[in-house]
Amino acid sequence: MVQRADINSVLSDIRSLRAQMMQNQRVEQDGQLNGALDRVRKPEGTQETAGFGDMLKQAVNQVNDLQQTSSDMRTAYEQGDPNMDITRVMIASQKASVSFEALTQVRNRVVQAYEDVMNMPV
Repeated sequence: MVQRADINSVLSDIRSLRAQMMQNQRVEQDGQLNGALDRVRKPEGTQETAGFGDMLKQAVNQVNDLQQTSSDMRTAYEQGDPNMDITRVMIASQKASVSFEALTQVRNRVVQAYEDVMNMPV
């Protein structure tokens, strides 16, 4: 009977420790949630989420930069620059071409989505 009492007290202690642990976890999760909500409400620094227009503008600028680099490399190769080899020129040209095609596809999808939205019945 003494053993039974010890087992019951040990089980009781385990249950109370478990309850305290669960309580602490809830408090931590609530604190993390409140901290995340505070960050959403008042962002730190000047870091803002870029809008779609800004992202599209960056993409156009990147494609333009690739095309300018490709054109400069091609011109340098044509003028006989010894530091410019044909493989680098061709790779830059292909990068510019692929990025322009990808940007064109994105533009086409955006235009199609706009047309779909405009043709929706109200």
